[in-house]
Amino acid sequence: MIQELYGQYHQELVHWCQSMTGDPQTAEDLVQEAFLRAMLHEELLRTLKEPQQRSWLYRTVKNLYVDRLRRGKWETFPEKFPEPAETPEELSGVEWELLLTGLPDLEQLIFTMRYLQGYNSTQIGKILSLPAGTVRSKLSSARVHLKDLLGGKSYGK
Repeated sequence: MIQELYGQYHQELVHWCQSMTGDPQTAEDLVQEAFLRAMLHEELLRTLKEPQQRSWLYRTVKNLYVDRLRRGKWETFPEKFPEPAETPEELSGVEWELLLTGLPDLEQLIFTMRYLQGYNSTQIGKILSLPAGTVRSKLSSARVHLKDLLGGKSYGK
């Protein structure tokens, strides 16, 4: 049954997904993952009529894409925080230290671990006994605080 669905909807799903993602490789990956999930849920799919099976496949591809976007959102920042000389404001090391001290203690610790020491959110969560989602939330909050701190000050040229 899955082979029939694959033959019938594979190209259609890839084209639709490519228009959504803008990338043929990502579209192919998402569609393949959807068909892998279809194999895992074959019993359920057998109970559905053909239009419902097609809808299930489209919904699964869309959900996989949304999940991928959500995961990527948290990890799109550079692996290393830029050196002060590379920043437009040309902050010195001391100025960066002062800037980081403007963060709440936990945000400062998590930000330092992530961007200066290279840990990812899962590793930081294990070290600090926090859920990875909380770590990502604190990183987001730290970035907002730093943006506010940088926006309010003028650093030399």
